[in-house]
Amino acid sequence: MTAHLNGNSATVAQLPAVSEEESVKQLITDLKDKGTNFVLLKKTPQIIELQTILKDRTTSHSDFVFTADRLMRLVIEEGLNHLPYSEHSVITPTGFKYDGIQFNRGNCGVSLCRSGEAMEIALRQCCRSVRIGKILIGDEQKVLYARLLPDITTRRILLLYPTIGSGTTVCKAIEVLKEARVPDENIYLVSLFISPHGLKNITQKYPYITVVASDITSLYPNHFSTSYFGAV
Repeated sequence: MTAHLNGNSATVAQLPAVSEEESVKQLITDLKDKGTNFVLLKKTPQIIELQTILKDRTTSHSDFVFTADRLMRLVIEEGLNHLPYSEHSVITPTGFKYDGIQFNRGNCGVSLCRSGEAMEIALRQCCRSVRIGKILIGDEQKVLYARLLPDITTRRILLLYPTIGSGTTVCKAIEVLKEARVPDENIYLVSLFISPHGLKNITQKYPYITVVASDITSLYPNHFSTSYFGAV
């Protein structure tokens, strides 16, 4: 590129565009520096294959559901890894003492309708008797419906939403939880795909929540709800 300065021509080096991978790495570094609890699944071949199938527009409905269920269970299991627990000892069938752990009681789920409801099955597969509330947010970020547990204030919440774009819907849902007097540190946002822009918006507004995702990408499958539930 050539620029003219005071009538003289000068060659200015063209700066290379920053790739999304580089910007994501910088975003993660910034979040860690700020102490934000952000957890990204390790990029194993299995995880990458599941993500590839979900992003492929030729994936059939049955394959999409099967793959999404697998990936949702993996991110929920990772989310459970960050819930508080206490030491717990048991006696084995052979009479030996085993020093293990036991997760603290008081965990629950809250799904963001409609796509968030797809994650309820995976949550129940991991936590058989878990109770789940729901939040429905409509146009212009209006809360149309909220069914929360009466003792939600004292519970730790897995907030379920599979794909996050701008993050505005999630921020509104967190606002609903905050109005119910839920502390930020008791909120665990669990998602499959979250855009860099959405992650930045959410963590800037609510830096003390925990975010768990399988991927940070602008190429998230925004057709998730349609592909999963088979709606046209």
